[in-house]
Amino acid sequence: MKLAHWIAALCLLISAPSLAAVKERQVALPDNLGTAVLYSAKGKKAGPGVIVVHEWWGLNDYARDRARQLAEAGYSAIAVDMYGHGKVANHPKDANAFMEAAFAEPEKMNARFDAARAVLAAEKNVDSGRIYAVGYCFGGAVVLNQARMGADLAGVASFHGSLGSKKPATEGSVKARVLVATGGADPMVPAQQVGQFVTEMSSAGVDLQLFSFPNVLHGFTNPDATEVGKQFDMPLAYDEAADRTSWQALMEFIR
Repeated sequence: MKLAHWIAALCLLISAPSLAAVKERQVALPDNLGTAVLYSAKGKKAGPGVIVVHEWWGLNDYARDRARQLAEAGYSAIAVDMYGHGKVANHPKDANAFMEAAFAEPEKMNARFDAARAVLAAEKNVDSGRIYAVGYCFGGAVVLNQARMGADLAGVASFHGSLGSKKPATEGSVKARVLVATGGADPMVPAQQVGQFVTEMSSAGVDLQLFSFPNVLHGFTNPDATEVGKQFDMPLAYDEAADRTSWQALMEFIR
């Protein structure tokens, strides 16, 4: 490892909260909305809680691992299944079909999000006024749309998520702070879309942090992205530096 990497790793260890004991619990959402997985961080003081929304593949191990990481960092987190009842795709065609079906029922997606938020807010060590939402790929679009609708959230963070919207934010409509991390070489989130998003957020008066990583493709936070990209000839690739930098930015964003 290069000296610079050792220094960065040391700084991350110094600044990060100590690992917390984590309790995992399966949750059935009301009204047959589906399921979620709650990762409770054991702490004496009430602190932030985080809603995690998965990639278009569904609520798989990657999304659950991210929620677990947040809990290990001291923040209780709930990974919500936006497809409802355990649909997980192994092929892009299935993932796209699941995603389109979810977007076709926005009321149900909103209900799932709200139900997950209620479960998280009820946790003893969660400050209900400090709830964040984090999304990856499909999930990034979901949490940004929640912010656009004025959801009562302290902040939302999108990682390699779509930034476009048919219902853009209006001035004063967004309560949450916004963090976006995107790949500069991601054809799914082209530069024009990024520029339009910045203009939208600026016009709406949103507190925005945006990271665009040069030469980085879609899915850069997921260690499996490179293999999946090769398998299906898609512009996907993991990028360790972008993953590390964006995760640290998220930790600072929540703190």
